[in-house]
Amino acid sequence: GMVAFTADYRVASRHGVKAADCVRDAKSAVRWIRANSKRLGIDPDRIAAAGGSAGGHLAASAAPLPDLDNPLEDRTISARPDALVLFNPAVVLAPVPGLTPFRDPAEMEKRMGVPPETISPYHHIAKGAPPAVIFHGRADTTVPYATVEAFAKQMAELGNRCDLHGYDNQTHGFFNYGRGGNKAYNDTLQKMDAFLVSLGYLRPAAPVLH
Repeated sequence: GMVAFTADYRVASRHGVKAADCVRDAKSAVRWIRANSKRLGIDPDRIAAAGGSAGGHLAASAAPLPDLDNPLEDRTISARPDALVLFNPAVVLAPVPGLTPFRDPAEMEKRMGVPPETISPYHHIAKGAPPAVIFHGRADTTVPYATVEAFAKQMAELGNRCDLHGYDNQTHGFFNYGRGGNKAYNDTLQKMDAFLVSLGYLRPAAPVLH
């Protein structure tokens, strides 16, 4: 019952772009899928965006960030995913009260191409945001666990669903295939499946393990 798409996006090393351009590419991908949903045979109201690390940031950014659209596209077609599946995502890219800063804002703006708040999913959470599930290692030093905790808390305070699954002693990318005998790989896939089943996107079925 699932149709999957792999979306590519431009990167600084190959295309000389800023992160803001990557967000535009993510939004374009969601908009293209929705615009072509009839011929693809999919439900345009059940599009889940997923990604890990920077890809997780882009999936999360496609929902709330305004004004980062390709100007040549039909903006009457929504680029907003209906659900988010995020693996160690970067969801806080600008200062948050009570959170220890982990990146220099001036350096971030240079890399992002826009002020950090513009491209930070946390800073644009609003009531009615797409339901989300997050898988994150508590020992992640690339994207500190406290940032996704803050994101999940803000989501809940605004009445949005955000299921946060923290994994003790696990670092960035702990869920990738081939690591640790695939224990985390299988566990995160089963929890992802359960999340999508709970939304009515998938039918309940026995998990397929690899």
